[in-house]
Amino acid sequence: MRLLWLSVGWVSVGLGVIGVALPVMPTVPFLLVAAWAFSHSSPELRARIRNHPKYGPSVRAWQEDGVISVLAKTWAVLAMSAGVGLSWWLGMPPWVVATQAIICTLIAIFVVSRPSRQRP
Repeated sequence: MRLLWLSVGWVSVGLGVIGVALPVMPTVPFLLVAAWAFSHSSPELRARIRNHPKYGPSVRAWQEDGVISVLAKTWAVLAMSAGVGLSWWLGMPPWVVATQAIICTLIAIFVVSRPSRQRP
């Protein structure tokens, strides 16, 4: 089972690294999954993610308090809106655009409804 959790963690880290280079792909959500998977398999790797100078604060804020920064919320909603708009502009079938819009709307509601205030 440990190997499964390690695999999920490393795949998530890989996707997060890709997200650093590609602005349309998020980084922190993949690091959250990686930290969760590593919590079952490698506390040292989980600690490395949580202590990362750039991404660690966001991971810790979510894990400890369920907090998403206002900036992250804004970027998430804008990226999802742009994705739906791009699908429509590219002429995707209406059912695809509608499905994407519904899913993104539900995710946006969840993201926006999370607390924004960081702990002092």
